[in-house]
Parts: sequence; C-alpha cells; structure tokens
Amino acid sequence: MRNAHCLMSGWSDCWNNSEFVRHRLTNSEWIKNKEVMEKYIGRPTSNEGRGEKEINTYDFLDKLGIAYEAICHEAAYTMEQCQEVQKVIPDAPICKNLFLCNRQQTQFYLLMLPGDKHFKTKFLSSELGCARLSFADEQHMVDLLGIHPGAVSPMGLMNDKENKVLLVVDKDLLVSEYFGCHPCINTATLKLKLQDLLEKFVPATGHEYRVVTLKTEDK
Repeated sequence: MRNAHCLMSGWSDCWNNSEFVRHRLTNSEWIKNKEVMEKYIGRPTSNEGRGEKEINTYDFLDKLGIAYEAICHEAAYTMEQCQEVQKVIPDAPICKNLFLCNRQQTQFYLLMLPGDKHFKTKFLSSELGCARLSFADEQHMVDLLGIHPGAVSPMGLMNDKENKVLLVVDKDLLVSEYFGCHPCINTATLKLKLQDLLEKFVPATGHEYRVVTLKTEDK
C-alpha cells in the first residue's frame, strides 16, 4: 500500500473531489485553507469522492509504471493558488498549461511553460509556422482533452484519441527534473518527472511533442 502523508493532523481524507466545483474560493480564502492538503506517494489511498477523470489519470500512470506523488487540495484556479501547492513540492515547478488553436480552429496545441513566464502568441505562431494563435474555446477543450478550464494539463492528452492536439514544451521547462500538473481536475496536483512525461506518457497516448524557445518580448 502506498503511503499518505497528511499535512494537517487528524484530516482523514481529501474533501469531495467532484468533477465540477460549485464554489470558487478567493486567493485569501484559499490560503487560509492551504493547511488542508494531503500528500500521497502515488495515488490517493481511496477513490471515494473522486471523479472518473482523476481516477483514469492515476490508472494510466500506474499502467505505465510512472512514479508520481499526488497532493489533494481545494480547487486551484489561479497561479497564486498553485504557488501555495508549490511549497509542498518545491523541487517540481507547477507549469502553466495553455490550450491554443489557429484562427480556423483546425490545429490545436497544448503549450507548457514556466508558471511565471509571459510571451506573445505571435512568436509561438512563427515557430510553429501557423496562423496566429488564440485560446481555444471550452467546448474544444472538453471534446479533445476531456477537461474544463482551470484543470488544463498534459494528462488530458490521454483523452485525445484522434491525436488532434500537439504538445508544445517551452525549452525553459527542460532545466527541471520534475514538474507539477493537475490530474485532469484542479483539486489535486501531481509531481512527476518531465522525462517520464515526454518519453513514456506522451508516446503511450500516441502523441508527439515539440520543444520551442519562446521569446518574452518583441525584439
């Protein structure tokens, strides 16, 4: 049995980890509740109260033999909230994940980059050789990745059975051995090796990835 390390004495399990979260906490409310977290080596010890998307993510990782840690927490919608989770896994930067598409909505990209990095889409469009990119709408996100805004993650590639989404990784992420991302829901965060994502997880989903060097300003 995998070990669970509770971050608040007496807390026996994570709160109801439903597919849809009805109440969104403000940053200040979230920080007040940050002690209510549980850290597991591997998947949480119980599936009770967990949605199918989260369970499927753990199943997929376990099937591939990928080692990971799971941190359960309140629904995290902002990078400020993710930074609080970051303190629990300081060696695994929680990356920013953006779901993008071209103007015609015929090409889709999942961009991974450092959480504190800003860039202009025109630079990425130039590197990828496509029409100017913009954020894809929620319906495409659900249809292709099986996830909703606030939970965008490379784990969603396992739901893209037709391989319509290209994973794009900013070169700055490659300096870290580990990274953090959501297991297709935003009430938990995973810590896993970036190498395992790129060399085991991505190929197992039938996808490819591309490394790019994102400029942060116009030169």
